[in-house]
Amino acid sequence: MTVLDSPGKSSIQYSEPTLKRAERAIRCSPFQLQLFITMRLSSVGLNGIAGQSGVNSAYTSTALTEGTAENALLWLIQVGVLRREVDGQGITDSFRLTPLGRQLIDQWESQNQGIPQPSLCDRSINTLNRWLRFPV
Repeated sequence: MTVLDSPGKSSIQYSEPTLKRAERAIRCSPFQLQLFITMRLSSVGLNGIAGQSGVNSAYTSTALTEGTAENALLWLIQVGVLRREVDGQGITDSFRLTPLGRQLIDQWESQNQGIPQPSLCDRSINTLNRWLRFPV
């Protein structure tokens, strides 16, 4: 088990496979660090991520269709990095970081390195995991 610490937060233990899968999923996602930093503080709606608004907010480097953005966000939910916001009427189209996602983003942000680029091997494994939908 690996323990990730966030300043002022309690430690949560995650297995190495869980951490590696989550890190790989973030690295292979079409999203930039700024999106995750924003999601750490507040929820972000799908309409703020997709299209030109995502590029203007530095959430993505290229404009994504709504379907592409939602599909990538749903994969990050499946690996435990994000969660969907819920309001009084049910699930919304907004997303936030989970504790696992928060700890990974805090780690990358504190190192001033941004999100590391995925290798070809990372992309292949992530694609296979998404296709087969291996559980976390």
